[in-house]
Amino acid sequence: MEVLRTDLKHFEPIKDFPYQENYLDFEGMQMHYIDEGTGECILALHGEPTWSYLYRKFIPILSNYRFVAPDFIGFGKSDKIVGWKNYSYELHFRSLENFIKKMKLTEITLIVQDWGGLLGLALLAEYPDLFKRVVVLNTFLPKGKSLGTFFKIWQLFAKWHPSLPVGGIIQRGSYSKIPKDVLKAYEAPFPNAKYKGGVKAFPLLVPSNPKQSGVERVLKAREVLGVWNKPALVLFSNKDKLLGGLEKFFLHLIPTAKQQPNILIKDAGHFLQEEKGEEIANYIALFMEDKLKDKK
Repeated sequence: MEVLRTDLKHFEPIKDFPYQENYLDFEGMQMHYIDEGTGECILALHGEPTWSYLYRKFIPILSNYRFVAPDFIGFGKSDKIVGWKNYSYELHFRSLENFIKKMKLTEITLIVQDWGGLLGLALLAEYPDLFKRVVVLNTFLPKGKSLGTFFKIWQLFAKWHPSLPVGGIIQRGSYSKIPKDVLKAYEAPFPNAKYKGGVKAFPLLVPSNPKQSGVERVLKAREVLGVWNKPALVLFSNKDKLLGGLEKFFLHLIPTAKQQPNILIKDAGHFLQEEKGEEIANYIALFMEDKLKDKK
């Protein structure tokens, strides 16, 4: 396998992400993460086609905690494997296992969105004792059934497009107009199409038949979340054309989610951390202090 690493000069124009780069080894590759602050641990997982930059608005508001956010292999400042067929659900899952073990993370408050949910909630299911709370943003847990026409079109677009337009995907999935410098920050990890194997692979890896890799882990996540007795917060946005409405699934699935206010983030699309990051972080701060219930 050929592995590439984006030259850090591509990230130099980014002015609103002043966080120290950190790396750890995963199967001979380097996985990048940010690790800011001290105290109780927050682990935030991004999705497709973003990276830890997506959580930059959370960090100042959650400054009383240790905020850890890795970049998946193929994304951000992590190494990129050339060729989308070299990516798999299990590769990404192993990378997260490797990450929490090497980082010795415990008492984790997990924040997930998009593919962060498919992988992060499966990780929680495998190691529930390491997690103290969970915050579920726009994501889903497909169990290997047909994903519908809209998603099939997205998969075909990802598979056959010669160089997926990362900035365009971010903008199309957003409700408001995203500034050009922000879109360029999301594009920074990918100097050319050769770096985009991970971006191309994620849509194609979403489990859409019962035999596909990841189905067993997703089913286990559903099972564990179905009896979850620790705090859980579900925060979806109201303008997500891809996953809008799926908050009802998680509110029904997770028993403790019903103990929190039913909050819908208004005027934000799929990438709600980008459009409403400060608002969401404030809700999470209250949730972690067990004060969000007071807003019922």
